[in-house]
Amino acid sequence: MLPAMERDDSLPLDRRLRQEILFARERIYHFARPTPLERLDLPDLEVWVKREDLSPIKAYKWRGACNRMAVLTADERRRGVVTASAGNHAQGVALAAAKLGIDARIHMPRSTPRVKQDAVLKLGGERVEIVLSGDSYDEAVASARADEAERGAVYIHAYDDLQVMAGQGTLADEVVLSGHGPFDVAFLQIGGGGMAAGVAEWLRTYWPDIELVGVEGEGQASMKAALEAGKPTALERLDIFCDGTAVRQAGSLPFEICKLHLDRVETVSNAEVIGAIRALWEGLRCVAEPSGAMGLAAALKHRRDLAGKRVLVVLCGANVDFLQLGHMATSEGASKARSRTLRVRISERAGTMLDLLDRAFAGLTITDFQYGKVDAVDAWPVFTLSAEDPSVLDAVETRLDQGSFEWRDLAGAPDVQFRAIPLRSDLLGHPLFLRLDFYERPGALRDFLDQRVRDRANLCYFNYRQSGERVGRALIGLDFADAESRERFTSGLPVSGDGYRRCEPLDAEAAARLTGHPGT
Repeated sequence: MLPAMERDDSLPLDRRLRQEILFARERIYHFARPTPLERLDLPDLEVWVKREDLSPIKAYKWRGACNRMAVLTADERRRGVVTASAGNHAQGVALAAAKLGIDARIHMPRSTPRVKQDAVLKLGGERVEIVLSGDSYDEAVASARADEAERGAVYIHAYDDLQVMAGQGTLADEVVLSGHGPFDVAFLQIGGGGMAAGVAEWLRTYWPDIELVGVEGEGQASMKAALEAGKPTALERLDIFCDGTAVRQAGSLPFEICKLHLDRVETVSNAEVIGAIRALWEGLRCVAEPSGAMGLAAALKHRRDLAGKRVLVVLCGANVDFLQLGHMATSEGASKARSRTLRVRISERAGTMLDLLDRAFAGLTITDFQYGKVDAVDAWPVFTLSAEDPSVLDAVETRLDQGSFEWRDLAGAPDVQFRAIPLRSDLLGHPLFLRLDFYERPGALRDFLDQRVRDRANLCYFNYRQSGERVGRALIGLDFADAESRERFTSGLPVSGDGYRRCEPLDAEAAARLTGHPGT
């Protein structure tokens, strides 16, 4: 136990916050233990990661919620508490409610993943009731505030509260006491700003020369907007990929502290966040939620400038929906290689696709291939190409131009993103659709097309996306001059062969669904 200390409410906000972090030191460890600080193994950057994903709620927000609820009066505890949260703060409130014997009503958006709802109920037990309110965090807040007014419960704010900010600041206290400091720079993610404010206050106190960088996602930079406007300002639009930091307006109290201590605030893209998630997985074998990896994303963005410096980041949460992992693994940023998506014009005749692969795409990895025949003369296949050597990828434009190929850059095209692959059945003569499972190695797909398809049929459909498995899976359409040619091809095609594991024709019903033609 710490010696008794008297609270001085006349102090400036930053000194009051510092004082409250000292008080929080004694309270929060009744609820959970400190989390470790681990070095991330990177070849050219010294990064230390505060592992808040190893807390009881797999995020840091237990600290602020527990500290705030620990100071409730006896009357306030009888009235119960109410809050709004998209997931992590809700779990912190649930943990405190169960430990302290306080009833809590937690308003969550209707879109909240079931895994987060289940975690809240598991932590809070009979003390917690979940109310699904609206489709966004803001709507859940409005519902919770109405509930507060109606029932007389105490509202526990997720970030705009001195006790909550102080609780979050205890993670910085653990960093200072770890013996791994001092650090030259810390990257602190910002949603409403509670964590960034508490941590910045404590780090600046003990390491005055540390560079403190706030990090926000593109499309949710509410603190950056507040600093530019001189006051918290609501964003009109909000990107929610990094859902744990998707806050439309920064908190008033965090704003005052961040304004005082942060050296700058910068933004990171969703692709950069996904790249940081991969780096955490490869280095520490942990899976961060998008918001949890934002600090590392900013550090990786400036890794050349950070050479020789000691860098601190906070892995602030790991409450990621399992289904989101698949999306992130196949998204831009998941690969270490650079990528480009191009639509290339070729003639609609046998052999032209292989000619394109040989002349323009040698040395490149095809991670996505979309094509459907829609014209009798021209074809416009879409390729996503990647290469670890940026110069190889940059050279593709020169190769295409030298080969007199007409091409277009399709970065961010929605039809490509949603895999809208058109196919005109009236342009097909005698089509055959194949499911192809080929071994994911350089040249395997090209070799199959060369050895099995060249001069025998026209490619009329192709649907392939790299999944990260050792075996790639593609749906291929071939069009033959006559039924006899199709039959000879089918009868001479082994189910498995050199470079591929499985190749089987679709049945007539499946092919008909694909083309919309019952006679296919």
